Amino acid sequence: MIQNDKELKVSQERIAYFQDLLSQLRVKATLEEFSFISTGYRTEILKMQDEVLEYLTRHA
Repeated sequence: MIQNDKELKVSQERIAYFQDLLSQLRVKATLEEFSFISTGYRTEILKMQDEVLEYLTRHA
């Protein structure tokens, strides 16, 4: 769980990094590779996005 704005920034940067990786893999990986790899990245992105939204919707 995100505790402060510094952790928020790190999470947002990780989300962007994983999204960029997926963007590259869509083009470079084979269909089989992409199907296998993308699931893990997608799961992690969704988890981090949930944490970001939880933090942003909590009153300071």
